[in-house]
Amino acid sequence: MLDVAKSLPEDPDELRQFTALLLAEVKSQAMLIEKLRHQLAGQRNHRFGTSSENIEQLQLALENSEIAVAKMTAKLRLPDEEPKDKPKRRPIPDHIPRMEVELTTGDDDCTQCGGGLRRLGEDVTEELEYVPGRFIVNRIVRPRFACSACEAFTQAALPSRPIERGRPGPGLLAHVLVNKYADHLPLYRQSGIFERDGIDIDRSTLADWVGKSTALLEPLADAIGRHVLAGHAIFADDTPVKMLAPGTGKTATARLWAYGRDERPWGSDVPPASWYQFSPDRKGQHPKDHLTRYQGWMHADGYPGFEDLYHSGDIREVACMAHVRRKFVDIHRAQGSAIADEAIGRIAQLYAVEKEARGSPPDKRVELRQAKAKLIYDDLEAWLHTQLPSISGKSPLAGAIRYALTRMARLRHYLDHGILELDNNTAERAMRSIAIGRKNYLFVGSQTGGKAAAIAYTLIETAKLNGIDPQAWLTDTLARIPDYKINRVDDLLPWKTTP
Repeated sequence: MLDVAKSLPEDPDELRQFTALLLAEVKSQAMLIEKLRHQLAGQRNHRFGTSSENIEQLQLALENSEIAVAKMTAKLRLPDEEPKDKPKRRPIPDHIPRMEVELTTGDDDCTQCGGGLRRLGEDVTEELEYVPGRFIVNRIVRPRFACSACEAFTQAALPSRPIERGRPGPGLLAHVLVNKYADHLPLYRQSGIFERDGIDIDRSTLADWVGKSTALLEPLADAIGRHVLAGHAIFADDTPVKMLAPGTGKTATARLWAYGRDERPWGSDVPPASWYQFSPDRKGQHPKDHLTRYQGWMHADGYPGFEDLYHSGDIREVACMAHVRRKFVDIHRAQGSAIADEAIGRIAQLYAVEKEARGSPPDKRVELRQAKAKLIYDDLEAWLHTQLPSISGKSPLAGAIRYALTRMARLRHYLDHGILELDNNTAERAMRSIAIGRKNYLFVGSQTGGKAAAIAYTLIETAKLNGIDPQAWLTDTLARIPDYKINRVDDLLPWKTTP
């Protein structure tokens, strides 16, 4: 730091040196303030920003406010006022079973004159009711027979069950899996819910069911993995999950990897799918093992562990514009930077072209991108190069620009290939369920538990991508798979099931 007590020098050369020193100090302090301001904005956005978790908290607050208004309206007997933005009431779907109750006055004759009553019509009012899910017991009775002549004994064989010598049926197992991995309901909470119905199922028993069910379903998850890796372009991402470290009572940071295939944006009718894999750490060897058989394009972020994959030549990288945009958005929120705002606007023009191209075949997408997006892309790249010398090289904005230029060089392929996308959002969407789920179950108990989670996420998220009810599909699959031939397991994939 400068000595504030130091008197100003009288010699002109010394004064110039002192001024230069002062300017350097001011610049250093300004840089520090800018970095701290950026970090503070990031922390505020993390705590209070529009993340999915915070949006859910906001929705919860709105729900509480709406409940309070409804309660006060009922208490004061005020007339209901329909807000202009309130969703319009839709008719109850026809597939919902109807339980009809007919209300009559009980009179056969007119109360005014005693004459006979004839039916003119009826008024029907429908109300939507909910009957809580209930347990049933399937009693499988197998009579034993003995021949009266030779005393030979005969009895029907017990059909195969998902868990041999276990009590749960396929519907209950599917219910537990979907509750945990789709609805983010930890097993101890499920155990409490079952207890309210008078069924005592300990959390450890549910955990045993999950482990054995996912082991049974693993060949099906492997089939989904083969389907994903058969694509010409895939999407890859990973996210941290806590794993209990054996013997320490502490947790270590493990990873769940997602590999997605979704060709719907370019008009393909190939079913979309998400394949998840678990690893105890984030070493680059894990994606190399996962993608040993894959050749083609891979959308991904700038994770250094993927570099060895690209060096082999079998996998070609496609960078992600969403990651580039996100850095400029963070800076604009923190500092109100005009340069960051301009970058965001130019990137928005690229996404406008993608919106127009969505659903078109690959050749049409290339034609549209070459006609409209290429010039925008080239101009953005050139503009970023001209901005870099005008700002401090140590500022967050300069870091964002350097990151953008590096990633854009690896994204340019999308302009010439219609099967590629502008971003990696397909993989990031595949991570949403995990991000929400880990807030509830906190950690996986072991590597085996992590692998079970990867299998369950693979099955459930792929079913959801194809518009299939995961619980109905898993119920049917768990009933059929014990006796299914391993070489025909592809027949059980969610998009091959009959609704």
